[in-house]
Amino acid sequence: MIDLVANIAFAILAISFALCLYRLLAGPTLPDRVVAIDTITTIIIAMIAVYCMKEGNAIFYDAILVLSILGFVGTVSMAKFLARGGKIFDA
Repeated sequence: MIDLVANIAFAILAISFALCLYRLLAGPTLPDRVVAIDTITTIIIAMIAVYCMKEGNAIFYDAILVLSILGFVGTVSMAKFLARGGKIFDA
């Protein structure tokens, strides 16, 4: 039963990944692309979690933690960049 549910979850996540990839490539504005990258990171984390659950091991939980932290830091730094109007330094 777990294998069936995991395969369905993989299919749904793959469709979501494809739609977010389209938004990343065709997004008209930079905030659209930032949200797409953040969502893709979340989808990858979910795929790793489903894989760990399907296989019954916890070997990739560290990768989930690292990706979560990198996704959060990247989103916050891009939001700060956009809030400043595209300026990197306050000179």
